[in-house]
Amino acid sequence: MNDYQLYLLARQRIDQLQRIDHLHAEAMALDHGPRVPRRLADSRRALADWMRIPRLLRWPIAAAAVFTVFAVVGWAPAWAQAPARHDGGAKHHSDHDQQLDRELQHVLRKAGFTGRIDASLESRLGRELDPRKIELGRLLFFDKILGLHSDNSCAGCHGPANGFGDSQPIAIGVDNNNIVGPNRAGPRNQRRSPSVSNTIFYPALMWTARFTAPRDDPFDSTRGFLFPPPENTVFEPTLLASQASLASTELVEMAGFTGIRANPGSVNPRVFIFDDGGGQALPAPDPASGFHNFPIQDAVQARLNAIPAYQALFSAAFNGGVPLPPGGITISMRRQAIAEFQSFLTAVDAPIDRFARGHTHAMTTREKHGALLFFGKANCVACHAVAGQANEMFSDFKNHRIGGPQLAPVFGIGTSDVIYDGPGENEDFGFEQTTGNQADRYTFRTGPLRNLKVARAFFHNGAFGTIAAAIAHHLDVRASLRNYDPRANGVPPDLRVSPFDGIVAAGIDPLLQRPIKLTKHEFEDLVAFVEDGLFDKRVLDFCDEVPPSVPSGRPLQTFEGCQKVRHPGDKQK
Repeated sequence: MNDYQLYLLARQRIDQLQRIDHLHAEAMALDHGPRVPRRLADSRRALADWMRIPRLLRWPIAAAAVFTVFAVVGWAPAWAQAPARHDGGAKHHSDHDQQLDRELQHVLRKAGFTGRIDASLESRLGRELDPRKIELGRLLFFDKILGLHSDNSCAGCHGPANGFGDSQPIAIGVDNNNIVGPNRAGPRNQRRSPSVSNTIFYPALMWTARFTAPRDDPFDSTRGFLFPPPENTVFEPTLLASQASLASTELVEMAGFTGIRANPGSVNPRVFIFDDGGGQALPAPDPASGFHNFPIQDAVQARLNAIPAYQALFSAAFNGGVPLPPGGITISMRRQAIAEFQSFLTAVDAPIDRFARGHTHAMTTREKHGALLFFGKANCVACHAVAGQANEMFSDFKNHRIGGPQLAPVFGIGTSDVIYDGPGENEDFGFEQTTGNQADRYTFRTGPLRNLKVARAFFHNGAFGTIAAAIAHHLDVRASLRNYDPRANGVPPDLRVSPFDGIVAAGIDPLLQRPIKLTKHEFEDLVAFVEDGLFDKRVLDFCDEVPPSVPSGRPLQTFEGCQKVRHPGDKQK
């Protein structure tokens, strides 16, 4: 074992012990199985600290750290078996509380929920996560070099302060003001960017489930993964890796429109107005397909291969430190590095997970009652599933027509670079855009529910500003549409509310056609469960992932909500 590996063994464990409510909570997490203590937390930051220590001192420090870890693991079972305390040292459960616990435990077992999905990650990958690939993927994620327009990164639409989800109700891609947060400005895309956290477990990606695993297993690559043209079938180890390079090809997200007049391909001529000369010009489209996707990917690869720092990082991550040949950075390497970082961003140790593993005090009484409603009377689990292909993500990953209000900006410079659907260009036809089948109009993938507490807005277009409002819509769709108030939901004034008659006429999903009546207290319990019972506090540390700089030398975006985050040795952001 070299000193880098020994460092990882020691520092990763100690960092994680400190992360989760310190030692007692770590003891409670012992039931994760062979991955105890849990997977690495901040190896890339710890490595920077480690390398500052004189070499002669590293081994004694590492040995002491390892001794500490094994001492803690040895004592932890005794802590875990100690009487649990609740509400600041309240007395043990009453008979009513115990009955509530037994009822919820039974319901979770029946639903197939274990609270152990995190422990399955490395076994399903067939390996441990690679710290070098995580670090490389992190830098790529925050680097504008992946976009030919040179003004947006992956993190521009997937902001760390929002759980690596959107800071806007509808995303803003190219031509933005370099801010990620409430004050982000620029032309809107078509939908809200979902969180990338936990997406390694998703068998279908995007709001219309148009990137899929043919066997509903995001880790089974034997038949490749399915995408619309021109990618069609992509062979990477996971669905997440197969998707990881596609944002670079989207004109509205990262590539921009510079040069589109000269190289239009199959693009609608109305978007020529966005050819603003910024960044790098689009290459000519592929003659066979008319798409720009593959030529754009080649251009991004050329950018990366021209930067010595990236050559060294890719060589370390994919070639054992041996320098890659000229042009040796491939699209597959880029995909896998970004996916490794996103796989690292798992956050699936919420109160419901800990409860399912036997820690009955992990949830409040209100959250427990809300969970019973979720799996029972309110029947949320019918779509927000947990078993089988759902991978305990609270989604069936299927498309449904749930009648969400339609919002749309006005097409034009500075307002939106997307031509919306319908005669008024103010609708989103959903999955019909992919299939061409009118039966799929207004259908969208069931949204996973974990960690929504830090989301800016809800539904594919951010139509609802609170979890409570989003839940209320599901309970009575028609009343929600009739009474919808965009301002009460924090919808920006540039987004227009579109007519909903077409949605109702197309037919609301059968599961939502009849209103579900809940009392005021039941509704509050259900909201508490979704908002807090499904929230992993690790999400609150995601701002830690903002790097001080990126290898391309391009300036970072300003991440609102993350400015106060500092680490030893980091430069001022």
